[in-house]
Amino acid sequence: MEEKPTEISSSKMFGGYNRRYRHFSTTLGCSMTFTVYFPPPSSPSQKFPILYWLSGLTCTDDNFIMKSGAQRAASGEGIALVAPDTSPRGLNIEGEADSWDFGVGAGFYLNATEEKWKNWRMYDYVVKELPKVLSENFEQLDTSRASISGHSMGGHGALTIYLKNLEKYKAVSAFAPITNPTNCPWGQKAFSNYLGSDKSDWQEYDATLLIEKCSKFSTPILIDQGEDDKFLHDQLLPHNFEAACKGANAPLMLRMQPGYDHSYYFISTFIDGHIHHHAKALKCA
Repeated sequence: MEEKPTEISSSKMFGGYNRRYRHFSTTLGCSMTFTVYFPPPSSPSQKFPILYWLSGLTCTDDNFIMKSGAQRAASGEGIALVAPDTSPRGLNIEGEADSWDFGVGAGFYLNATEEKWKNWRMYDYVVKELPKVLSENFEQLDTSRASISGHSMGGHGALTIYLKNLEKYKAVSAFAPITNPTNCPWGQKAFSNYLGSDKSDWQEYDATLLIEKCSKFSTPILIDQGEDDKFLHDQLLPHNFEAACKGANAPLMLRMQPGYDHSYYFISTFIDGHIHHHAKALKCA
């Protein structure tokens, strides 16, 4: 029998509650935290659709909850926000904390195949284990109606998870996502260590390559990208993804935002539009 998540904090916000939990993840082999924003219910029996948020390099489940301001729109739309952590923690693997862009805080939402990093299975955690934990422990959450979004590394995670599971998620959006990781330094570092040297294995986690295999999108992909983002041209490569979407006839709204950078100031400026984008898809489901 799996242990129930333990609530470790609760804060009221816009009529609902941010509640943070800890549980033992059998997928990752360690204790993990996640945060849920529960909007105020309109009736005791109301079940909320879910928007999963995947955060970027160095982040935890707390960054989005504390900095984005997404709860205002989520409260109005009646959508629960679910923010998992970005990697396993506390396993004390040699080298796990040597750099900010690999290891702890940098799970890249994939299933590692190299033996040393075998616990780094954030893909299975996000797609399989966490929804099961939510479904079994929170009757007010409707895990059958879910959407996914994220920032930077988390934008990469949101796009790849969505493209590999079109039947599970009603919509996807991203802020400044790493869209073509097989062709950027962050992705190459992570993939070579987690997945090994065979670059054909990397393609499974590259949105620009995955989009070519997809069809029948129920809603457009939404991406906001700051034009003053210092990572735009060497790490994020949104125009590679845009070209791939055109080639695959996939619906994409890529909005280049003048003057904006890679920060949560950028995210908080445009987050309401993303919440409404997901609300429309979730309520049509």
